[in-house]
Amino acid sequence: MKPGPSPFGRVTLVSAATVLALALAGCGSSSKPSSSSSTTTPGSTGTSNLTPDSFTADFSAMAQLKSLAGKGKGLVGVLLPDTTTSTRYESYDRPYLTQAFKAAGLSNAQFKVDNAQGSAQTMQTQADADITNGATVLLIDAIDSGSGAAIEANAKSKGIAVIDYDRLTLGGPKGRTYVSFDNVNVGKFIGNGEISCIQAWKVNKPNILIMDGDPTDNNAKLFAQGYNEVLKPKFDSGAYVKVGEPAGTWTPSITATNFDQQFTAHPNINAVVTPNDDNANAVIADLQRQKIPPKTFPTTGQDASLTGLQNILKGFQCGTVYKPITAEAQAAVAVALYLRAGEPVPPALLNGTTKDTQTNSEVQSVLLTPKWVTADNINATIIKDKWVTPADLCVAAVKQACTAAGIQ
Repeated sequence: MKPGPSPFGRVTLVSAATVLALALAGCGSSSKPSSSSSTTTPGSTGTSNLTPDSFTADFSAMAQLKSLAGKGKGLVGVLLPDTTTSTRYESYDRPYLTQAFKAAGLSNAQFKVDNAQGSAQTMQTQADADITNGATVLLIDAIDSGSGAAIEANAKSKGIAVIDYDRLTLGGPKGRTYVSFDNVNVGKFIGNGEISCIQAWKVNKPNILIMDGDPTDNNAKLFAQGYNEVLKPKFDSGAYVKVGEPAGTWTPSITATNFDQQFTAHPNINAVVTPNDDNANAVIADLQRQKIPPKTFPTTGQDASLTGLQNILKGFQCGTVYKPITAEAQAAVAVALYLRAGEPVPPALLNGTTKDTQTNSEVQSVLLTPKWVTADNINATIIKDKWVTPADLCVAAVKQACTAAGIQ
């Protein structure tokens, strides 16, 4: 996804109180982000008990924010980046953000969700339109940090609050809030998932190709920081061989070309670290064309896309990092509603900081919990949360695998 996407990366995450724990069981693992106090003070609306763990798949926590929504003024403008680097933005972010706004009591006229379709100029135009239409908060998932920082600086100069959504905008203005997942930890899940899968699928003498996300995406660098940290001891010891690491991209067609070139030049490659499900699918399509059998050539992913989940069930993808966008959307809307009402975000909701390496400053953050999903726990996570339905997931090609995984 870019994690979408899901997904900019030259920052380090600072846990506010406790060190994140990674636990691996077979091909699966789980983690929980830290929580801490903050110097901000709770608002006067009685909603300061909300934490990053409050946001569940039923959106029930949003009802606590109705009085806050009633106090606020102006439009909340949401700026999403594209539809090509990940399917998540239109499939998940837009509908879940919309549901969260409405569950908190906002009308359609009080928020607006736009997608820039990959154009920084379009996003700038959309931001200007929101400002003209009375926006008091902009929630931005920037296409790149340069254009995103310009949008944010203009908004702040007009007294408009700014939230970085999913990706940190490097060089953004002071006083903004960042809502995302712990993206270094996302990368660690990918790295540990690769190791577990290599063991489970009995891959001898692993020769691994590392495929990164777009280097202009701050999250992509955080993901890479995480999985490279996990895999480095294996490479250093000689247990694994790192064959290469071509230029990163979130575009599946470019990923397919890069992989084909690398596999042709290095036919000993027998495992790939792929940073999201869409890129993994591009690699898997190539493997299937070459008649590579399932459960012999590990790939990884994130976003828990329908295609990614089906590739897991088929035995071509080890697992995927599931980042419940239901929770991310609700957390972002909650922050937006506090700012729209002119109130500080409560300490309980802010559970960390993220370093902006361009400004050398810490950005107050809401960091949510990702999960590593394999065939063994799809039912207990993805299906339980109604992320996808069994009917959509269990098409003919994976029906037997669904049954074996207890998915009905």
